[in-house]
Amino acid sequence: MSDAAVSPAVTEDQAALSTPFVKCLVRLIRAQESYCLWEGKSDATLLADFIVTRRKRRAMPGMGYPDPDVLWRLDMFYTAVGLAIAERFRPVTSPIMEMKPERPSGPCFSGPGGWSFCPDVHRFGFETLRKLAEAGTKLVDDATAAIEAYRDVAPA
Repeated sequence: MSDAAVSPAVTEDQAALSTPFVKCLVRLIRAQESYCLWEGKSDATLLADFIVTRRKRRAMPGMGYPDPDVLWRLDMFYTAVGLAIAERFRPVTSPIMEMKPERPSGPCFSGPGGWSFCPDVHRFGFETLRKLAEAGTKLVDDATAAIEAYRDVAPA
C-alpha cells in the first residue's frame, strides 16, 4: 500500500489516537467496562460515540434531556482531563460536576425543566477524533499552566 493511498482523515485519526489525552480517555473507558464486551474493540470504536458530526447534530432535537449515555460520556471526558493533569503533576484532581435533571436548583438552573445553562448538552461530542484530542489537550494544558503559575496554591 503506497503512502498516497492512505487518506488524510485516517492519518489524522491515528495521530489523534496517539495523543496522551486520548490514550488516557481510552484507558479510563476500558477500566469502566466489567463484562469484557469491549475487549476486542479498537480504540477508535470505543470513542465513536464521542464523534457527533454536523449531520448527526442537526438530526438531534433542539432541546431535550440528555440520556444516561451522554452524561456518561461527558463524565468520562472530564474525568480523563483530571487524570491527564494528575499524570503530569501528580496532584489528585477530579472534575466537580454532577448533572441531574430531576432536581433543578441553584442559580445555574432556570426554568421548570432545568438544563438551561447548557441547552445542548444532549449533543455533547466532537466533529472528529482530532477535535476531541485538541479539546481535551487544551483543557489539560490550560490547567497545568495554571498549576505552574500558582504552585503554592495548587496543593491546597
